Amino acid sequence: MADSGKTCLTLDDVVAGASTARAGKKAGNSYLPEVATVIEIIEETPTIKTFRLRFDDPEVQKNFSFMPGQVGQLGIFGVGESTFAISSKPSEKEYIQFSVMKAGEVTKALHNLSVGDKVGVRGPMGNGFPVDEWKGKHILYVLGGIGSAALKATIEYTLEHRADYTGISILYGATHPTNFTYWYDVEEWQKRDDIELVLTIDRECDGWQCDVGMVPTVLERMAPKPENTIAITCGPPIMIKFALISFENLGFTPEQTYTTLEKRMKCGIGICGRCNVGPKYVCVDGPVFSLAELKELPDEL
Repeated sequence: MADSGKTCLTLDDVVAGASTARAGKKAGNSYLPEVATVIEIIEETPTIKTFRLRFDDPEVQKNFSFMPGQVGQLGIFGVGESTFAISSKPSEKEYIQFSVMKAGEVTKALHNLSVGDKVGVRGPMGNGFPVDEWKGKHILYVLGGIGSAALKATIEYTLEHRADYTGISILYGATHPTNFTYWYDVEEWQKRDDIELVLTIDRECDGWQCDVGMVPTVLERMAPKPENTIAITCGPPIMIKFALISFENLGFTPEQTYTTLEKRMKCGIGICGRCNVGPKYVCVDGPVFSLAELKELPDEL
């Protein structure tokens, strides 16, 4: 991603961003996290862990709600916080879930957590996927690696409301079989006869019986029809780039193509300007964007 410093923020920009971020929010300190306890840790891959958390305040847990695609800030006290997709089902009321790839200081600290440890959670933040607008359409998910975390809640939502959609297809790729997250979900998807599931790895591997090939290549080989279909992709930036090209080659319009941005966020409420792309703030106006919306933004990604 290019340096977002190319766009200078004025005081009016900051005030407008802050106003937008606060619109519809309850009164209070938006920077103050809710305390939550780690109740379960799932080892997804050698570098990815899923954390299931329960808010210490029962009322917060009971009333917490979000739209599939929204994100939250997950923090370690004394270390810092980072933004992650909320990957639990929107209907889940017993816990909130985040999947974390170990990379920097905060994620390493998160990976050192044990059940019973405390964390801070701010959220939900940003917008979600317009799942209600998609009713009556075929939904095509194209995901890779940790990108599955950003789409998991949306996949779960559409599967829970399967009758509202004419079809659901999932193309899921990884570099190696050991790098797929949510194998327990994949096994359940494989049992269903009301969805199309295609799994692929980059190169052949002993014992692998599914597709082989880069995700965009397999996507074009699948040749999904764009009529009455919504295409959604998330994964490594290079995968997203070529998946979007493949969608265009297959006849999908920018208005029916969606992705999420992972541009680094800081305040999460549209004030600091850390995640601005032109006039937009990823933490407020995103992270979900249609390709049509992205085409109106500066080429800073």
